[in-house]
Amino acid sequence: MAALSNIYIDQGSDFTTVISLTDSNGDILDLTGYTALAQIRKTHGSTTIAATFGTALIASTGQVTLTLADTVTAAMTSGRYVYDVLLTDGSGDKTRVLEGQAILTPGVSKV
Repeated sequence: MAALSNIYIDQGSDFTTVISLTDSNGDILDLTGYTALAQIRKTHGSTTIAATFGTALIASTGQVTLTLADTVTAAMTSGRYVYDVLLTDGSGDKTRVLEGQAILTPGVSKV
């Protein structure tokens, strides 16, 4: 079962968060051969992707970095969304490791 974590994203700003993954024994999960996909949608049933995170994996530390550029967050309408992080191992097995709400807070300063 995926872990649950809500994230807060400032509209018009760059966003970065790092996820540290462990196995059932609490040991660092070796991510060698894994890929990650992480998306934001307005609802779970939505066919429209609001944003796709950039992902970077550090296999030896079990870390996945998720990023969104300021241009991406600026183009989104403020409000509540849902997101998840899906890992695929070298044999093609998929595991959702994290999910939750992505709350996009509106900005005041405009360029």
